[in-house]
Amino acid sequence: MRYRPRIIDQELRARLRRSGAVLVEGPKACGKTESARRIAASEVRLDTDPDVARMMEIDPYLLLAGETPRLLDEWQHYPELWNYVRREIDDRKQKSLFLLTGSSNPEETVKKHSGALRISRMRMRPMSWYELGFSTGEVSLKSLLDGDTPLSAPSASTLDEIIEQIVRGGWPSLLEETTADARAEIRDYIDLLADVDLSKVSDTRRDPTKVRQLLRSLARNVATEATLETLAADITQENDPLNRETVSTYLEALMRLMVVEDQPAWRPHLRSSAPFRKSPKRHFVDPSLAVAALGADQKALLDDLNYFGFLFESEVIRDLRVYAQAVDATVSHFRDASGLEIDAILQLSDNSWAAFEIKLGMSGADQGAASLLALRDKVNMTKTGELRALTVITSFGFAHQRKDGVNVVPLTTLKN
Repeated sequence: MRYRPRIIDQELRARLRRSGAVLVEGPKACGKTESARRIAASEVRLDTDPDVARMMEIDPYLLLAGETPRLLDEWQHYPELWNYVRREIDDRKQKSLFLLTGSSNPEETVKKHSGALRISRMRMRPMSWYELGFSTGEVSLKSLLDGDTPLSAPSASTLDEIIEQIVRGGWPSLLEETTADARAEIRDYIDLLADVDLSKVSDTRRDPTKVRQLLRSLARNVATEATLETLAADITQENDPLNRETVSTYLEALMRLMVVEDQPAWRPHLRSSAPFRKSPKRHFVDPSLAVAALGADQKALLDDLNYFGFLFESEVIRDLRVYAQAVDATVSHFRDASGLEIDAILQLSDNSWAAFEIKLGMSGADQGAASLLALRDKVNMTKTGELRALTVITSFGFAHQRKDGVNVVPLTTLKN
């Protein structure tokens, strides 16, 4: 299958130029290995090569011998390699030596040395709509942050096509599959999480039935601030309860597998003393996992557009994370005690920021713009940083700037 360029390709090369090694982290099947292979000169597959275990016993440095940059694929199977890589970088005193890819994070106690100033860590996610070719890329996030006025032709995508794209997800290996086959593969992904992966990553047997219940609960509560208590109560309603502490340990394991990725709350300086909420929003790394966890299909989502609105919000957050990473920004959300809620806040490294409201249809643009302008008036700019842009992201319509200065941009026109 032809390789499709990824937005992180440029970041990966830049990190490797300035570091002895780069650790590429991301969920299974998001494309880490193929992207790393594009620049690797040699590789070893630590999860499948039958000689690896013996070399680890005799001399782990044997695994590091080869043309550089050398790819150590699925390094977490032998987490003790971390310290050998770090020491090899110290001894060789060179850049661009190793690429490590991993679909789970081992216990932090294994990494006895942080790798600071030696090993650069980079996050990879499933493909954005722009990488998939589902977005025209007529509007770039960078241009919005630079203050440019967005403009695009009306989106040609239909609601059915948008639903289908969310059902299929951003998995590179499924690009040439039919939607039915893609759905089946993602359901298998969920089954593997429940039956094998969660127990493996935590070295503790996890009840597959309860894992499935938690995944369904997360799916039902996607893009909301569902608390541990909410998730536990949701599971209890299925007559096989998990307590709050157990839910927390299961969630921690899912985060180590990088299949769930919470969206933290933003903490700005406000003009008033009004408190604001600190709870994270719940998201899968790709909303197709939420669809699969519920056993839903296109018709089910079309029949429940209220729920689909939450899935669309999660899709936008996924893409914003991919695009924001390219400009060294993070993605959070905001809600205060008065009920003002903003779906996404991008915070850049210079402390400047941009705010985004997410609406499934163009009819919600007025409401979204009102919320964004209300936030602007509440934030103390002298302490919080420069405001770069206010934008409503929709599924349909055309990109433009309103008279009040708020941008309206369909996700099907956005790129990094």
